[in-house]
Amino acid sequence: MLFHEIIGEGARLRPEGDALRLGGEGIDYLAFAALVGQVAAAVQRMGVAPGDRVAVYLPKSFEAVAMLFAASRAGAVFVPINPVLKGRQAAHILRDSGSSLLLTTPERTKALDGLVPDDLLVVETGDTTASAVSWDEFLSDGGTPKDIDTKPDDLAALLYTSGSTGAPKGVMLSHANLTVGAQSVASYLGNTPDDRILCVLPLSFDYGLSQVSTALLNGATAVLLDYLFPQDVVTALEAESITGLGCVPPLWLQLLSIDWPGAVSETLRYITSSGGAMPRTALDDLRERLPETQVFLMYGLTEAFRSTYLDPALVEVRPDSIGKAIPNARIDVVTGDGRSVDPDETGELVHSGPLVAQGYWNDPDRTSQRFRPLPEAFGVEGTAVWSGDLVRRDAEGFLYFVERGDNMIKTSGYRVSPTEVEEVIYEIDGVTEAVALGAKHPALGQAIVAAVSLISDDAVSSDDILGHCRQQLPGYMVPRAIVIREDLPRNPNGKIDRALLNQELDRLFTG
Repeated sequence: MLFHEIIGEGARLRPEGDALRLGGEGIDYLAFAALVGQVAAAVQRMGVAPGDRVAVYLPKSFEAVAMLFAASRAGAVFVPINPVLKGRQAAHILRDSGSSLLLTTPERTKALDGLVPDDLLVVETGDTTASAVSWDEFLSDGGTPKDIDTKPDDLAALLYTSGSTGAPKGVMLSHANLTVGAQSVASYLGNTPDDRILCVLPLSFDYGLSQVSTALLNGATAVLLDYLFPQDVVTALEAESITGLGCVPPLWLQLLSIDWPGAVSETLRYITSSGGAMPRTALDDLRERLPETQVFLMYGLTEAFRSTYLDPALVEVRPDSIGKAIPNARIDVVTGDGRSVDPDETGELVHSGPLVAQGYWNDPDRTSQRFRPLPEAFGVEGTAVWSGDLVRRDAEGFLYFVERGDNMIKTSGYRVSPTEVEEVIYEIDGVTEAVALGAKHPALGQAIVAAVSLISDDAVSSDDILGHCRQQLPGYMVPRAIVIREDLPRNPNGKIDRALLNQELDRLFTG
């Protein structure tokens, strides 16, 4: 199956039911399929060839979702960009991916001014700027898309994820990666055409994209929501009679801080959590509020879509476990010397099978480091993705997350590269050294903290540093605290001792 063929599967099951809903309005499967065809024809008419990249830098909307599927139908590769990113981060993704067409808003076009190639074709929703094509003009000629000889193993999408050593890198996902992933998740969630899935996570996030693709594959309704406040999510749960909701742990903590209408527990069939560890107290609170709702605790990484889940029937007895492999995935835990771990031993989680991505876009060196075969003794052919995450496997095969194996900061469900934050701070006159770290935080998992040394005591203030970060970085990447020190600690090799700094800064939010 190809990614855009997901729409046909949903239409076959529930042709006149809503495929998508947004702001109380819906578009049914037949109308959405027609829109996808119309957009695909427009993409081809604009000269986008098979294999070209089409970027979407928009809040959730019918147009945004249609463009993802239309790019696939046109034989192109879609590149969703998180709408909360500032111009400089979005421009990096556009340049790195070599996108030839961008769907966005006039405000975001202005933020990209001077940062992207002049030959980038920009299509805008809303009041269009002079240099862009309006959405209505883009669709005006109608037509039917040309058939493209696309194969399941062809590249379908680039999802950009932060790396520990710098700018985000594009994970290359095939049509098979995306469709098998949707089938796998739907099988253990038990999705049906009766489901109404609230999609609150960014479509640039594999977890968020999978909520839409899983819903549409099964004839369910994907309810799109870009929320400002946690109350917006709870309101939508009741108003839309939601049956399925997936969130990252920090959002679950926010939702638990407000009251929920009793009607929510009557319709909410299941909830899912991934992107970090769920605090035990929060899990207990959720299960108390939603006694009839199934709770799925999951683990995944963009490079393999989704790796494990815990059967809801086992949540009470194994609340700290990330479970076992999802359907169509093989999960091994490998020691540093290349053998399979013994019971209760810690090793690196390694994922193999059809969900493993094709590597990193235009980055063969990092691809070869992360994507490589398992040792021969495992008897597994093909490429596996080595997660870098350390897990423990017990005698019954259940897995438990231990810690990340790199310097990445995991905050509010996002992976943040310390280097990206540090580079922005280094732009400030008077800063001599800067280190961004993840300090333990009871609500966020980790909070970004920057330790900074200055050329002189009065060179710049912590408020000035934070102000610059707010201008240049999306909100989730802005440090929660700036710690100014005369000198940063060093290890015996003369490098900044991140481990020692982490020990000191962990106390900022945990006491």
